[in-house]
Amino acid sequence: MTTNSKIRFKEITSDQVVLFPSNIGENIGINHPVRIVSQLVDKLNIDDLLSTYKGGGTSSYHPRVMLKILFYSYLNNIYSCRKIAQQLEENIYYMWISGNNTPNFRTINDFRGKRLKGKIHHLFSEMVKLMSELGYVSLDTQYIDGTKIESASNRYTFVWRKSIEKYKSKLESKVSSVLKTIDLAIESDDVAENQEELKVDSEQLRQKIEELNAKLEKLNKSQKKALKELETKDLPRLKKYEKDLDILGDRNSYSKTDPDATFMRMKDDHMKNGQLKPAYNIQISTESQLITNYTIHQRPGDFATLKPHLNEFENLFARQSSTIVADSGYGNQENYEYLEQENIEAYVKYNYFHKEQKRAFKNNAFLPSNLFYNKDKDFFICPIGQKMRKVGTRAKKSNLGYLYQVDVYQASNCNACPMRTQCHKSEGNRQMEINHELIRLREKARQKLLSEKGVYHRGKRPIEPEAVFGQVKFNNKFNRFTLRGLDKVNIEFGLIAISHNLRKWVKNSSNKVKNNCSRAQYARYMLIISLNEDCFKKPDVFYAKNRNQQIVDKIAA
Repeated sequence: MTTNSKIRFKEITSDQVVLFPSNIGENIGINHPVRIVSQLVDKLNIDDLLSTYKGGGTSSYHPRVMLKILFYSYLNNIYSCRKIAQQLEENIYYMWISGNNTPNFRTINDFRGKRLKGKIHHLFSEMVKLMSELGYVSLDTQYIDGTKIESASNRYTFVWRKSIEKYKSKLESKVSSVLKTIDLAIESDDVAENQEELKVDSEQLRQKIEELNAKLEKLNKSQKKALKELETKDLPRLKKYEKDLDILGDRNSYSKTDPDATFMRMKDDHMKNGQLKPAYNIQISTESQLITNYTIHQRPGDFATLKPHLNEFENLFARQSSTIVADSGYGNQENYEYLEQENIEAYVKYNYFHKEQKRAFKNNAFLPSNLFYNKDKDFFICPIGQKMRKVGTRAKKSNLGYLYQVDVYQASNCNACPMRTQCHKSEGNRQMEINHELIRLREKARQKLLSEKGVYHRGKRPIEPEAVFGQVKFNNKFNRFTLRGLDKVNIEFGLIAISHNLRKWVKNSSNKVKNNCSRAQYARYMLIISLNEDCFKKPDVFYAKNRNQQIVDKIAA
């Protein structure tokens, strides 16, 4: 079939020269998130960051520009500095927000890893304060939870405390034996007398080797060889073990390629077999699924993280929340006492809170919590009616160094008891260690958790921090750090927290207005946002005051 119609194509103007260059911003929607990021950074107080710059030399990229680039990149799940630098040359949104600046990947990486060191928490808190002014968060309630994010280090370069202590002990025994043999050969009475008092550490071993080298002529060939081995092999090994223990601190492990990372068992293990991986324990506080506080910890357990986490919140905002909600990972005696002393209304579960609500637990007559206790005369009654009297008190220390006290109760005669095999398995009479203070604190926590408010907060907690972790780790694909070291990990997760809040902020602010206006009104409203500071601070309130179409048109004009 033939046709006489002429085929026409649109003109290609790729190489055409224009008299008046176009403005990049004309191609960016007025409601695009890049504009919100730019406005936010312009309103942040960055005096602390500016103080790190010194005069002289070549010009630097302005820190606000660098912050805009990083915030927008993390908002779009781009964490690599090379990829960010590539976007600055190819992506129109990056060109606009950077003002056509094109810092290379080294400049971006240096700004992120060096300039933001010790400053990221301040920037994060400034943003949270601004959200509080807008009414998105009140800072009165914290829903706290933790997760483990894998370190950027090699997964199999591990150092274990038990191994170091075992090898160090063997080396110290060998060194002591060699030194004793050499001392006997020299027949030095004063040294032999002090041999048992000698503490074999690297410094004292070095001094000892220097002393023996001065008396080298008194040693035979084998002893000289042993002394040489002490100096060339054993002394460096001892120094290495001491350095390893110093790096470990109170931890049980660390990674050789990231000494700040600790090996932890992770739920989302890439091998799917529960292997330990070098990681950091990330603690966050949320409200309305916005992150209001975050801290990074090197211990895998959550018990030791609650106090420093709450202290960091107080440092950031010069106040403390009145309500704390957390799961059983934080419910120990030390934390309960701290929350009580600070007069914080806490809804924190303990390890068997749900288990004790079940019928099997309540009907188990042999559990200490189900035995009758006479508080006035301080004794328990066992299931067959025998008294278990207090026989002593013991002081104990937790693995975190917390001191507490338990009372010991013992039955007088369990030999003829028909229920002995059900009651206990010890050879003598049954003994129980009872921590009355912990029982009191758990009873107080139980009453709060079972109250109307407690049920509300317990129901809300799983959809607060856990939903945020799901968003960060799975939706945003951030399940492993790209930087190494505790300071840089703090920076990186700070950028993640800021980008998460920005994402929520953009969505919430847009939905509030979209629900109350037409598409044309919304377009005018977004134009006002770009021009009017009052509208940026309180968008819903500003729009409510200017619902009249003529007023909106007048302001927009």
